[in-house]
Amino acid sequence: MRAVTFQGTADIETKEVDNPRIEQPTDALLKISSAAICGSDLHMYDGRTPLEEGKILGHEIIGAIEAVGEGVVQIRPGDRVVLPFNIACGSCYNCVRGWTNACLISNPESAGAGYGYAGMGPYSGGQAEYVRVPYADFNALKLPGNPYDKWENDFLMLADIFPTAWHANELAHVTMGSSVAIYGAGPVGLLSILSARLRGASEIYCIDAVQSRLDKAKEMGATPINFSEGIPSEQIISLRKSNKNLVKSQRKGEEKRLEGVDCVIDAIGYQAHDFKAPDQEEANEALEDAIKLVLPTGAIGLIGVYMPQDPGASTANLKEGKFTIPLGTAWDKGVSIGMGQCPVKRYNEFLRDLIIAGKADPGTIVSHEATISEAAEYYERFNSREEGMTKVILHP
Repeated sequence: MRAVTFQGTADIETKEVDNPRIEQPTDALLKISSAAICGSDLHMYDGRTPLEEGKILGHEIIGAIEAVGEGVVQIRPGDRVVLPFNIACGSCYNCVRGWTNACLISNPESAGAGYGYAGMGPYSGGQAEYVRVPYADFNALKLPGNPYDKWENDFLMLADIFPTAWHANELAHVTMGSSVAIYGAGPVGLLSILSARLRGASEIYCIDAVQSRLDKAKEMGATPINFSEGIPSEQIISLRKSNKNLVKSQRKGEEKRLEGVDCVIDAIGYQAHDFKAPDQEEANEALEDAIKLVLPTGAIGLIGVYMPQDPGASTANLKEGKFTIPLGTAWDKGVSIGMGQCPVKRYNEFLRDLIIAGKADPGTIVSHEATISEAAEYYERFNSREEGMTKVILHP
């Protein structure tokens, strides 16, 4: 079969590889209809996350079941399914408590496994024609309809970024009436806007420096903040203070409530850019500003990736995943900080039903579709933050 393989930093090749096969009775084989390029795939593409040569990439996968092992009883050949990027056994200590992002069984290297990703086990990815699905009954989410129908792009977002965006809102404690700031208008940032709206947020700000992304953020219901025009926290505080109705709604002594927001989501991670020099990286920039912006007793959700090793980092500490943050300020404010990968299965069934009911359309962020033969070109274009490119889907 043909598959998108990693050959080295900024070197992607679509080549012929062996077809996957059923290895365990609980496995299934999926014939893939669509797979997306995720922003986190770019960490490997950039050489910022070590990955073995020849690895098949891709952890956002949808298709139809081709075959099942003799131990699979709920999922049958022909079923249309989407795969959580987490590969989970379903029965270990963490899985039974709902933390499928930290399965203790499926990855011999550490807690948590996934398709086609560095450090997440030996599993091949889904930017290919077929993929092996371990623990198929537990992991595969059944879908209505047929491949390439009106729901294809929406359902594909259930593999990772829609649940991940929802989880970001959970980590940031977004509820009805919350004021929210989202750092990053990439795919997860944009779907964090959608999630915040669905959860009843009253104000949503989204921070980026790519104009097409900011335009999309505005279209989706957020106030865009261009960090190349000034420190985001200062811009947002100024906007809140200039809202006469918001000012009038404060009781005497509550003016400080205008100097920040209830909830902050960092959807950028360790490759954040310097607000004063947008062409340069500054790993701590978004997180430091988030701590400055969040209100006392507020919450921050770190859904952007922070890796324990970063070979391309600028300092010895950053290469070892050690970040300097104003912890004293966060402690003094009583800020809650949640972080980590999303346990997709906790949310994907309910988010699927929002899509079916017409309440959510996460596929609206898809900007480009291509074949897996064109993967190298689209990895390069997505990595360069090309204007107008928000989400890329690859088809076999």
